[in-house]
Amino acid sequence: MAWALVPVVLGVLHASGVLPLQLLERLEHLVYDVRLRLTLPHTLDERIVIIDIDESSLERVGRWPWSRDKMAAFTTELFERQGVSVVGFDLVFAEADDSSGLKSLQQLSRGPLKDDARFAGEVDRLVPELDFDARFASALDTQNAVLGYYFTSDRDGKGRGALPAPVFTPQQLGDSALRATEWNGYGSNIDVLARAAPAAGFFNAMADADGLVRALPLLAEYQGRYYESLALAVYRSLLGGADLMPAFASAEADVGERRILRGIALRHAGGRAFLPVDDQLATLVPYRGSGGPLGGSFRYVSAADVLTGQLAAGSLRGKVALVGTTAVGLQDLRATPVGRTYPGVETHANVLSGFLDGKAIYRPDYGPAYDVVQMMVAGLLLAFSLPLLGAGQALLLGGVVFAALVGLNGWLYLGFGLALPLASALAVVLLVTALDMAYGYLTESRTKRGLAQLFGTYVPPELVDEMLLAPERYSMQAASRELTVMFCDMRGFTAMSERMEPVQLQALLNDIFSRLTQAIRAQRGTIDKYMGDCVMAFWGAPVPTPQHAALAVRAALDMVKSVKLLNTQHRASGLPEIGIGIGLNTGSMCVGDMGSDIRRSYTVIGDAVNLGSRLEGLCKVYGVEIVASEATRMQAPGFVWQELDRVRVKGKEDAVAIFCPLGEPGALTQDQKSQLDQWHQALASLRAQDWAACDTQLEALCAAAPENPVLAWYRERLAQLRVLPYQPNWDGATRFDTK
Repeated sequence: MAWALVPVVLGVLHASGVLPLQLLERLEHLVYDVRLRLTLPHTLDERIVIIDIDESSLERVGRWPWSRDKMAAFTTELFERQGVSVVGFDLVFAEADDSSGLKSLQQLSRGPLKDDARFAGEVDRLVPELDFDARFASALDTQNAVLGYYFTSDRDGKGRGALPAPVFTPQQLGDSALRATEWNGYGSNIDVLARAAPAAGFFNAMADADGLVRALPLLAEYQGRYYESLALAVYRSLLGGADLMPAFASAEADVGERRILRGIALRHAGGRAFLPVDDQLATLVPYRGSGGPLGGSFRYVSAADVLTGQLAAGSLRGKVALVGTTAVGLQDLRATPVGRTYPGVETHANVLSGFLDGKAIYRPDYGPAYDVVQMMVAGLLLAFSLPLLGAGQALLLGGVVFAALVGLNGWLYLGFGLALPLASALAVVLLVTALDMAYGYLTESRTKRGLAQLFGTYVPPELVDEMLLAPERYSMQAASRELTVMFCDMRGFTAMSERMEPVQLQALLNDIFSRLTQAIRAQRGTIDKYMGDCVMAFWGAPVPTPQHAALAVRAALDMVKSVKLLNTQHRASGLPEIGIGIGLNTGSMCVGDMGSDIRRSYTVIGDAVNLGSRLEGLCKVYGVEIVASEATRMQAPGFVWQELDRVRVKGKEDAVAIFCPLGEPGALTQDQKSQLDQWHQALASLRAQDWAACDTQLEALCAAAPENPVLAWYRERLAQLRVLPYQPNWDGATRFDTK
């Protein structure tokens, strides 16, 4: 019974905030996500339409941002011809539009042509036509438009553009403060647009520790004033500019005290509305479906169709239009519980749809107290009952308590919109039941399971099995060790992202990453992280491996072969081909568990790691797929190496010799070996500043291999060097000042 109470005590400490447990927080997110996905309505809200700056729009109209005269025509089309009721822009217009050339003409009229009155008059006459910002502002003026902007929390706390008027000031709140998300900077619209638009709202999202967006703040604090979100601003505009009033949990507060806001009350001509919020003044997003043009929750209309007038007049009459983007290159796709590439504009559409339905999902401020009560009731019931029951009866009681907690939570969620905690209580029920039935097994295998959980996502399973044989030898504590690091970057990713749909691009990237990861793990490599289209890995930790450099080189060669095979398949199926660049370096690095309290990872840092990253970038310069340092080459003698150059990379003054592995000795033909010898002679002639000999040798090599990119690069370099005078102290190194 005493041991069964341990999960109850831990759960209560976690729920009360005395001992927050990240695992339970993540589990809470998981339970919430499952509950959300099971209750999605999957219905179309015809009141809201999303005007999508999609890939098709960028192809037809041009790259973003579009000129403001086009935005003026776009806005006029929405309001006057289509008859929308409100337009909300999930965009920010932070810079003036000088694309018309008006600024240059005005400079001429005030400068070289200031005495030409006729020219000055023509410029003045063209101002209304060429001042694109003013034209856009004129289209926004007197219309029911809501501009977007964002807050930041950077180190400098800078503000850019013009903020709208706050909805609450300290004076309106009686000099007390709200428990809101605080920001110290912002990026807003230029003044002429901000003054023309009747309203504006910030479009910041709130990503949880796992990176998923589950909530949107309705209010945010900046310099003691409180500003409304885009969804709230659009909703107020739709209600004719409803007045906002705070609804506090307590009636009075001392000056400067932070008060708990229970919700936001709206008063408008048609009545009143109440929007409940959590302790961060946020509301959970009531997602309707999987998101995107094919998600079925909202109608998506291509922005190009609106701009070119291809929609029938009045087809959007009376609707709320939210202008946003699903184009991958514009980076407004978010990870959410219902989709990993979810359009950011649709999160605001979901919140607005909930407002219109009178539906809100929120975490009430008494959630922790509710969690404590349910854990204590369920946990104590099981702790004192299970030891008195047999195995079958104990499992039945545990199941009944589990189902009761789930049923009660689901009823409160569906009936009242209360997102109350559940995961911790379920975890307590499961743990108490498991401890009662398998305490001995759990205590004996605790160390091995913990080690597997720590390293299982980083290293191959076979290495984890080795570590489990002597778990006491391994920890995630930082240590300095000699390792080999790899950086692998994909080439052609940008072109792919412009031509492929997000789902198709995601599937392609997953396939490529899976192949590269298999090659790394097959050679006992540890995956450090995935960074966009880049993979970082290292060898020699957590399991010490003397041959770490050779294993890394072999993995790199296997990755090149795997990508070539993949490109063969792509050519046959019509998919785009890709290339990769791999940088390898061996040296002393710091390896261990690093990060913040919110997110940590098992990674490597140090000067040797930075050099590996720089070498990966040199693959593009020399046209090869692998660039390795001399330290890696010296520890991997079982390969044939081609020396590429000596370089001074950014951040290092000492020259570093770089090499490209060509394969194992038996893989090269006699002609290839002869050309390699000839290449090293040409390199020696270059460094000796014997330009004539080097030129002759490069000509011979180019005749044998005319498409070799390394030779082409050196011929250009030779043409630049041979015009320079003889330099007695020249070491032949190439300097690179960019990363």
